[in-house]
Amino acid sequence: MTQVKSGDTVAIHYTGTLLDGTQFDSSEGREPLEYEVGSGHIIPGLDAAMPGMEVGDKKTVKIASADAYGPLNPEMRQAVPREGIPADIPLEVGTQLQMQTPEGQTLPVMVVEVDEATVTLDANHPLAGKDLQFDIELMKIG
Repeated sequence: MTQVKSGDTVAIHYTGTLLDGTQFDSSEGREPLEYEVGSGHIIPGLDAAMPGMEVGDKKTVKIASADAYGPLNPEMRQAVPREGIPADIPLEVGTQLQMQTPEGQTLPVMVVEVDEATVTLDANHPLAGKDLQFDIELMKIG
């Protein structure tokens, strides 16, 4: 049988969970995820699990946060004055918003704290700082 190596295009079905079992993503009911191994298009810990697999293989991979979405970066949290946010924007904790960087890029942020004077926004990836587990099945190579 052919084994996966770096540079191969593969298709996998996957279910991603936190270590407590909370599911955050799955390809169930969708087309398998297709990508090039070693290309940097998926998180490093999952990519590193692919070489050596054969079509039909299944495995469970635990991935430390450093090899997933990285650690929480305190500099990615910022308190902004409440009056700087338009009145029609909801400011409940957990609300996803989009900001624009000075360079014009869109940056997703989440409202993490609200008080009388400020709104604290967090631009960390929602899974930053979390260890993850993936159940994967290799569907095809090439």
